[in-house]
Amino acid sequence: MGGKSMMNMAALMVLLGGRDLGKLPANQRMNWRKDSALRDGSDIGMNMVGGYYDAGDNVKFHFPMAFTTTLLAWSILEFGESMGADLEHALEALRWGTDYFLKATSKPGMVVAQVGDPISDHICWERPEDMDTLRTTYVVNQTHPGSEVSAEIAAALAASSIVFINKDRKYSMVLRLRAAQVFEFANNYQGSYNASIGRGACPFYCDFNGYHHGYTRQLRDPKFWVYVVKNIATLGGSIFDFGWDSKHSGINILVSPTVMKSPGSIFITNADKFVCSLLPESPTKSVTYSPGGLMFKPGGSNLQHATTLSFLLIVYSRYLQAARRSVHCGGSVVATPSRLIEVAKTQVDYILGSNPLGMSYMVGYGPKFPQRIHHRGSSLPSTNIVHKHIGCHDGNGYLTTNKPNQNVLVGAIVGGPDNNDQFPDTRLNASQSEPTTYLNAPFVGVLAYFKGGK
Repeated sequence: MGGKSMMNMAALMVLLGGRDLGKLPANQRMNWRKDSALRDGSDIGMNMVGGYYDAGDNVKFHFPMAFTTTLLAWSILEFGESMGADLEHALEALRWGTDYFLKATSKPGMVVAQVGDPISDHICWERPEDMDTLRTTYVVNQTHPGSEVSAEIAAALAASSIVFINKDRKYSMVLRLRAAQVFEFANNYQGSYNASIGRGACPFYCDFNGYHHGYTRQLRDPKFWVYVVKNIATLGGSIFDFGWDSKHSGINILVSPTVMKSPGSIFITNADKFVCSLLPESPTKSVTYSPGGLMFKPGGSNLQHATTLSFLLIVYSRYLQAARRSVHCGGSVVATPSRLIEVAKTQVDYILGSNPLGMSYMVGYGPKFPQRIHHRGSSLPSTNIVHKHIGCHDGNGYLTTNKPNQNVLVGAIVGGPDNNDQFPDTRLNASQSEPTTYLNAPFVGVLAYFKGGK
């Protein structure tokens, strides 16, 4: 592959390899960030220091954080051999997440579902190093269950255990055993965390598609195969969705190699339908495309769809290639493995600058990229420059100014343009200018694939 798809992995890995919070290590690459949230968990007598903020705020939402960790693990499993020297950064980023989730699941009968009061946090515009907002720890337990967040954490631990099995067998076993324990907790005490932690989850990361999604994410572990087959038909949501809330299409594609040669398998049928829903020429297309060629689905932060769906297209193309089959979408439309790659590449190239605005939506990549992203730490001066405390509302001027952010969050992918390919580049439009970890995690695998020239 050539051109913009050959973007080196280092730019992306600075975001995921640069740990987000807690006591930062000496090899932290985002050197304008310093230690933060060092007392997290103290309100319930636990050490919950570490992990990742989900986006431009200073809250640790474990539901999307676990999805980010799962997708990063899947990216490494599929494409780690193409990451070169950046594989070590990916592994460090992954372990930063799993170490944190081991803390969140360290007490039997409960799982920490979130740290930080989102209402308190969102009224402030301040650096994470200065936080004086409520750092409430939200917990799900046997009487106030949270199956979706617990099972998502179990999936992250299970997927990561596979990544580390040949690199740190002892750690891999710890992850696998904990994943099984957390999965059992999620399954035995069923219910949505929407109700259990109330305003902590909603309206920020409500589970809209039903908590049963979490039960089928134990990456290819034979122990759970019967469970997956039994429960796949009970999942809510659409077979065409894939993101932090709905995993339907990801599940179908993930298990497809196991049943690729089984005629009539619901997993293959659904995976094929998913592929046909994305191709521009397909008669069963369910997405739209902007005039410039960007894939669109309803909702904000649209590039989360472009990155995750491109990841699935590439993964499934590899599985189809291995099985020597293509997908028939109706009429004369045939989705060959190479066609799936072509569609994914159009999305990658668009994100990296081949679009009507000539704008790279990855911060720090290319000659033109978003300058005013909705991200507190990036917009406010580093503590290296301004040592004094910047309080809750003292940073409001940095939110509203038209000046570029003070610190470049290299590698961050923002929400992206609207369906007419327009991007206002203002912090005040969070749905377009805010970066998130779950935008980046699948793109790690996507870029590794193209970097490898496969």
